[in-house]
Amino acid sequence: MRPSQLPTRQVAARQYRVLNETSKQSFWLAAGVAYAGDHFQGFQSQANGQGVQNALERALASIDADSTPIAAAGRTDSGVHATGQVISFRSSRERSASAWLKGMNSNLPEGVRVRWVRPVLPGFNARFSATGRRYLYVFSEGEVSPLNVRRVTSTAVLDDSAMHRAAQCLVGEHDFSSFRAAACQSPTPFRRVDHILVRRFGSLVIVDVAANAFLLRMMRNISGALWRVGRGEWPESAVHHLLEARDRTRLGRTAAADGLYLVEVRYPGELLSATDEQAAGFPRGALPPVLEVFGTLDRL
Repeated sequence: MRPSQLPTRQVAARQYRVLNETSKQSFWLAAGVAYAGDHFQGFQSQANGQGVQNALERALASIDADSTPIAAAGRTDSGVHATGQVISFRSSRERSASAWLKGMNSNLPEGVRVRWVRPVLPGFNARFSATGRRYLYVFSEGEVSPLNVRRVTSTAVLDDSAMHRAAQCLVGEHDFSSFRAAACQSPTPFRRVDHILVRRFGSLVIVDVAANAFLLRMMRNISGALWRVGRGEWPESAVHHLLEARDRTRLGRTAAADGLYLVEVRYPGELLSATDEQAAGFPRGALPPVLEVFGTLDRL
């Protein structure tokens, strides 16, 4: 089953829930979140309380005991960072966006911050309403600065031009079975990659991928395959052969979590807010700190 066939059931289920959930007054909200992945054991709640979700829900509960559990656009692995994660939740209490922002951040631990808060229409879900996600993978050639340890993946010199050429076969809708983790629970291996770019900024080599959605460890596996091309271990054609093989065992080692960032999530404008003020949509995602010297995502 392809992604285009999935939303019908999901939308129907959400509509049923919305009818029940909106029978009492609720305020629906979305928030942008940034976090350093090495401070947590992944995004999802953990029994030991060390997930990003645990931290966010504790912060919400400290200012609003009636808030619902949060939904997130991307359930990132342990060690994976985010500058453009989006969450959603409901509350029975009306507050200004600035009050939510200040209240949550004052109760969050080191390593995670809320960047913005916006009202959204009933039924909005940060995960299921998203139409696209964008990740960056950052390789750093040579010795890594102590300031960037666990923020980039160290490597010897890469042929970024070869990596970019090899990656173009992944654009479009494909069966990405060769790039999914064995534990992936998605009912379909099909995903649509809208763009994939490999660019050099000095000693940094960036893999930039936008897709409608990602399979478990898909971005890390793509980055790992391109790294082998960049190091000359594989010919450029190997990535296409791997895609066609639909066989994860041919890939080999997954790229480390350190260099991966969720930087942006896209949504249909009509789901975001009924007010003209928010018609332009959510604030854009942000560059990883190691890339901030280059400006904004638009310039990358």
